Amino acid sequence: MNHILIVEDELKLARLQADYLQNAGFDTDCLNDGLDVLPWLKSHPTDLVLLDVMLPGCDGLEICRNLRRFSTVPIIMVTARIEEIDRLLGLELGADDYICKPFSPREMVARVKAVLRRQQAQTPANPIRTLALDPHSFRVLAEGHEVELTTVEFQLLQALHQQPGRIFSRSKLMDLIYQDQRIVSDRTIDSHIKKLRKKLADLLPDQELIHSVYGAGYRYDPQDKALD
Repeated sequence: MNHILIVEDELKLARLQADYLQNAGFDTDCLNDGLDVLPWLKSHPTDLVLLDVMLPGCDGLEICRNLRRFSTVPIIMVTARIEEIDRLLGLELGADDYICKPFSPREMVARVKAVLRRQQAQTPANPIRTLALDPHSFRVLAEGHEVELTTVEFQLLQALHQQPGRIFSRSKLMDLIYQDQRIVSDRTIDSHIKKLRKKLADLLPDQELIHSVYGAGYRYDPQDKALD
């Protein structure tokens, strides 16, 4: 069952949207404050967002712009502001479709189904997901979820992530991470990599991102699904 997040501050309209979507076989949740949307999406798997443009706290255009920094979840913008249509049509913000108020609830359901069909048609059987690294908070985001890393874990991931496919020897990683020339062993790097892998596995459990290369070191490769 596909899950739809409805972001709408007109409560009667939000209930109407939820009723029609539920009757069409969708699971729904509703939010009415723009400030709640991004935190909610980071902790709840969602298949599509119906996003009103005019919202308290943070408007839908800003939410769409910020959401696209870490998620590819389909977004249908809902707007009564005709002057916004050109921007939405141009998909400048990463929206997948738009609906103008007032609208037919049946049209809304049809558009939701159409966007989801397009999304499913474009999604390969084994999709490759990418990571977004936040160097200010040492957080890693993917698929609307996040994990927090230690300083060393983040530096290791950042070094590998910046050059996917390149094999980094343990000594090279030590030079990059420990620039004060402290003495550490190969096992120290192995230990940090092991912890980093576990956190990434919590984020993307079906995708191996960091691979061991026997006798050489480590590489970052999201396209290689084989477990080491």
